[in-house]
Amino acid sequence: MIKTIRADERYFSDFGWLQTYWLFSFDNYYDPSNIQFGSLRVFNDDVVKPKSGFPTHSHREMEIVTVVLSGEITHEDSTGTRAVIKAGEVQRMSAGTGIAHSEYNLADQPIHLYQIWIHPDERRLQPGYDQKSFSPDSRKNRLLPVASGQGFNDVVTIHTDSTIYLADFDAGQSIDFQAKDSRGVFVYVTKGDLGINDVRLTTKDQARIEQEGLLRLEAYDDTSFILIDVPMNR
Repeated sequence: MIKTIRADERYFSDFGWLQTYWLFSFDNYYDPSNIQFGSLRVFNDDVVKPKSGFPTHSHREMEIVTVVLSGEITHEDSTGTRAVIKAGEVQRMSAGTGIAHSEYNLADQPIHLYQIWIHPDERRLQPGYDQKSFSPDSRKNRLLPVASGQGFNDVVTIHTDSTIYLADFDAGQSIDFQAKDSRGVFVYVTKGDLGINDVRLTTKDQARIEQEGLLRLEAYDDTSFILIDVPMNR
């Protein structure tokens, strides 16, 4: 089963300093039919204006992954970590027993990022942090794992049986992905035109996939997308 949600069906909020699309219930947006997809709890598509950002706030019991598409954001947290996350980089913050952090765009250009929350497999983990950089060529015409708890090498580690992939496909390129029955596959198109079996997604469309088996991913135009493989027994 492939459920499609089109770009114009997403929930949008404009805070002046932040323009954001919330793909799942978040903050003041509540839809009891759209709380999460398996272990995937949050997917926010954010644009943050220059010289602004998220003031210090707290989290618990969540794996929080930030994927920066353009610009850079400065992260500080209560463990003493301070880091700048730039375009092409992926960061994981394990909230675990509790962490407070802030994220600011200190640059002169807007920043575009995805923030993804996935439930951890274990509770009461110690707060932690991981970050890696990935070149554009590394995801050219392939699914590149960038954050995973499934044993991949050279990825950001997450404490959950899930994997986040990034891909940039040239028009006409395709790949097969085997989706297991007990798992879900979430796909969000950053730009382009993507076929998934007999479904077509264009820019900012999403698909939530269960019990579909083999997925044929085919780009009908130059296409960038993110794919998240998660357990559904949450």
